[in-house]
Amino acid sequence: MNAATIYRPEVTRATREYSIRGSTYCVYEWGDPDAPLLMYLHGWGDTGSTFQFVVDALKREWRIVAPDWRGFGRSSCECASYWFPDYLADLHALLEIYSPQDPIRLIGHSMGANVASLFGGTMPERVRALVNIEGFGLTDSDPAAAPERYRTWIEMGASGTSFSEYTDISALARRIGKRHPGMGVAEAMFVAAEWAEVSSDGVVRLRADPRHKLPNPVLYRRAEAEACWRAIRADTLLVAGADSTFFIDNEGEVTAMFPAANLRLIDGAGHMPHFEAPAGLAAAIEEFLQATL
Repeated sequence: MNAATIYRPEVTRATREYSIRGSTYCVYEWGDPDAPLLMYLHGWGDTGSTFQFVVDALKREWRIVAPDWRGFGRSSCECASYWFPDYLADLHALLEIYSPQDPIRLIGHSMGANVASLFGGTMPERVRALVNIEGFGLTDSDPAAAPERYRTWIEMGASGTSFSEYTDISALARRIGKRHPGMGVAEAMFVAAEWAEVSSDGVVRLRADPRHKLPNPVLYRRAEAEACWRAIRADTLLVAGADSTFFIDNEGEVTAMFPAANLRLIDGAGHMPHFEAPAGLAAAIEEFLQATL
């Protein structure tokens, strides 16, 4: 792999920077500012910029904005720990910038989809339509695990943690391509260049705060997430990769937790449809959102 093989975007993006709740947020923008607005929320370890493949596959004109979450990509945060409710509050602040009056069409993947779904139930009047891509919550936690979880969080926070390092961008691209075989070489190179940068010492490091790897000391309580999902009023599309191992087996139970929800499986994709089947994902999104225009 070399720089000549990198994917060349069809739709040019702009980059904006905002100070939001103690973080410096990088936000990517595509399309006509007067076109219907979509906001995309990326998953853990990803960046907003890798939605580029879906942006290029969309057929109609949209204004699309996609932030890098605090401590990921080109967004920074002087955080000792990352708390999930902060993502909801950050999203609320971003909507005050991009759509202070009108409810938003919100698209999220994985962690971003969980944020979007929690927000949709917390602030239902602020969401016009919701596309949840592979963001169906976690397995409920056992309260008996709390003592060990707190201990692990304290000890790992004291000793520190780190992400893997790479000799060059091509090495990272090869790893990405291996994990997502539905991607092309050029697309894997593009993602690698968005995820990482070459440091002054010549080592390729991910654009991500290693403290994201610390375990959350607060155990996941699925009943609370489901309460938020049931409070969503927006039309909702649940999207899963047909080959995904993240999708919950019982489709009926999933859709029942999301009022007015439909389910769409994307052929040829696992957990990352925006990498492996961007054209199919773009078609599903536009078909669903047509009714909101």
